[in-house]
Amino acid sequence: MKVSASKLSAAIAVALISAGITSNVQAAGFALIENSASGMGNAFAGGSAIAEDASTVWFNPAGMTRLSGSHMAIAGHIVSPSAEFTNNGSVDATTGPLSGSNDDGGETAFVPNFYYVTELGNESYFGIGVTVPFGLSTEYDDAWVGRYTATKSEVTTININPSFATKATDKLSIGFGFNIQYIDATLANHIDSAATCSGLATRLAAMTPAQTITCTGLGGANIDDPLLDSSQSLSGDDISYGWNLGLLYNLDSESRIGLAYRSTIQHKLEGNVNFTVNSLLATAISTISVPQLTTLLSNTSVEASIDLPESLSVSYFRDIDSALSIMADITWTKWRNFEDLTVIFGNPFQPASVTPEDWENNYRFSFGASYKADDKLTYRAGVAVDQTPIKSAEARTPRIPGNDRTWLSLGVGYKIDTDMTIDIGYSHLFVDDTPINNADASSLSTLTGTYEADVDILSAQANFKF
Repeated sequence: MKVSASKLSAAIAVALISAGITSNVQAAGFALIENSASGMGNAFAGGSAIAEDASTVWFNPAGMTRLSGSHMAIAGHIVSPSAEFTNNGSVDATTGPLSGSNDDGGETAFVPNFYYVTELGNESYFGIGVTVPFGLSTEYDDAWVGRYTATKSEVTTININPSFATKATDKLSIGFGFNIQYIDATLANHIDSAATCSGLATRLAAMTPAQTITCTGLGGANIDDPLLDSSQSLSGDDISYGWNLGLLYNLDSESRIGLAYRSTIQHKLEGNVNFTVNSLLATAISTISVPQLTTLLSNTSVEASIDLPESLSVSYFRDIDSALSIMADITWTKWRNFEDLTVIFGNPFQPASVTPEDWENNYRFSFGASYKADDKLTYRAGVAVDQTPIKSAEARTPRIPGNDRTWLSLGVGYKIDTDMTIDIGYSHLFVDDTPINNADASSLSTLTGTYEADVDILSAQANFKF
């Protein structure tokens, strides 16, 4: 089977466009592990050691040395999460009950992957991958109880990963990759208009000489009234760079180990914040006689920095016999550097917004098996335990209401002919009940309750050899 350069370019273009589709969080934190359908069937056990198709570009570039000729893989994953929140004593700025409904912030989304690998000669290989390694999508109703903390959160990344590999010895292969990563983020929430006016009144009264604001229609009885809410939406993007390294070592003819490292990628997002201000609050602000305070809810530029974490995976693969194979994996991710989310506003009179995160490093453990029923059909299964980096209910936010999760995965591969195979994978994620007790510094409200969550993922992949 031959694939022309024009068709290959078109496939890459489709992958790039598709990668812009917002994706949901399905690994710990907001990392996405959905980077192949063949791996999905094994719960991604042995990811850096299997090297059975072109997706090894992502999992371990050294694995390209196991692929002769040229290979291409195109995969897609439908992710269907549920994250149902139940309120249990949330309070507003006056410590009264926080009004609003319960809600489910989960949204079905699509995650694409594209990979191409070719043999250069002299035991050297080149590959390129287009993936979505980090993503976040939660969206709640405007009247939900946690609206002052979050209504919409979207983070999308597109990672282009050219890679090279060579055989250092008969047993050892080495791979290296360069990552060009685009990130786009949108964060939105409501603003309690009455609480904002009350806060401004307190701030003005403390000035010398004392100042006043006329909060008509925004008194204490109007605190936490969703009909009077204002809102804000921040958006920004950035392009930055990183690198990855992989080693693959054959212990013997039946078993091998893989090691794969990915560097941190430091992003500095730049964008804008847009406010929608309730008419009563806008009128109240216009009565302030301190000019700089009248711009507090004015549209302006924003910037925010975030370090997407480095990771290290160690995998093992073994052929038990001609039909049965087993694999295992341990992956470590350095989330500890995600201490807070700080947004700096271009308006010098608008104070920075700081959301504490204080995450910790986490591990993912997985084990899987594959069984070749015949020359065409392969069955796969796997389990995994994925730890959350979020330390406590106080550190958890409704933007990322993650917790420990257990994967149960099944898959099947079918060889259509010598040049084409297809893979189907399915996983169900059991997520521990997730308590939250998040105090929001801006609205002075506290969101208290529990999330009940689970996730279903269906993956498909087409592999071509030419």
